[in-house]
Amino acid sequence: MTITQLSYVLAVAEYKNFTLAAEKCFVTQPTLSMQIQKLEDELDVLIFDRSKKPIMLTEVGEKIVNQAKNTVNEAGRIKDIVDQQKGYIGGEFKVGIIPTVMPTLLPMFLNNFIKKYPKVSLIIEEQTTEEIIKKLKNGHLDCAIAATPLEEDNLKEIVLYYEPFVAYVPEKHASFDKKEITTEDLDLDSILLLQDGHCFRNGILNLCKNNKYIVDSHFQLESGSFETLIKLADEGLGTTLLPYLHTLDLNEKNKAKLRPFKDPKPAREVSLIYPKNELKIHIINALRDVISGVVRGAIAFSDIEIISPKFKK
Repeated sequence: MTITQLSYVLAVAEYKNFTLAAEKCFVTQPTLSMQIQKLEDELDVLIFDRSKKPIMLTEVGEKIVNQAKNTVNEAGRIKDIVDQQKGYIGGEFKVGIIPTVMPTLLPMFLNNFIKKYPKVSLIIEEQTTEEIIKKLKNGHLDCAIAATPLEEDNLKEIVLYYEPFVAYVPEKHASFDKKEITTEDLDLDSILLLQDGHCFRNGILNLCKNNKYIVDSHFQLESGSFETLIKLADEGLGTTLLPYLHTLDLNEKNKAKLRPFKDPKPAREVSLIYPKNELKIHIINALRDVISGVVRGAIAFSDIEIISPKFKK
């Protein structure tokens, strides 16, 4: 039994297809199939039911896959131990970032990180929270940056910063003349939201539910970007909420339409997320330190109320 054979088994279990699994492992399909067959012969069991489409794990195969995940991860930890002992911070590192954080946070820290850790090859993907959770658990991401708490088994969260919600209020809106607002000032019949699948949308829904509003039927205008929401608001179609960092790059005319919430300000918690058995914890710590250093100067709020990114029905 070899680590390579177990890795091939994990690939087939995930993709449920020998050809696709071979592509992902960068080997030919006959090579992958032969190694899995050798493992099955050695163990004298069938790991996969090849008669099913897509290919399915047998009962004993499911148990083998669960143990194989631990074995492959622990084997990878040996190189991680050596790297940490040598003080080496480098190699390929895959990071997922949610769409509402990527455009504001990434430009703030990426250049600093690259200069400080030139041997790390960052591979950054923009993913929804749901996709991030799946990829972290399947080993396709080393860590991610997303709104928390997510309360997911086998995932750890390190808080990076707290980012308040800020209202964007058009000039003709009743709350435009107020210096600070509350959720009661929001026009719930015409508030503009990101499309379903964005955790920032869930945060707004939860914020309003926390204030005892029944809002499910009110949110009708949706878009895939904050820029579009701002333009819709300027056209008199409603108000919207923005994450604080996104407001920093607005022009002065649009900044004049921003209204902060009264304390405690509703805010989202943004964290580094990674598997509990993550091998590259030294790179995660380096990423945390760089991000915390650049964000600390941009966000300084103390009296806040964390709004969950998980939709509450």
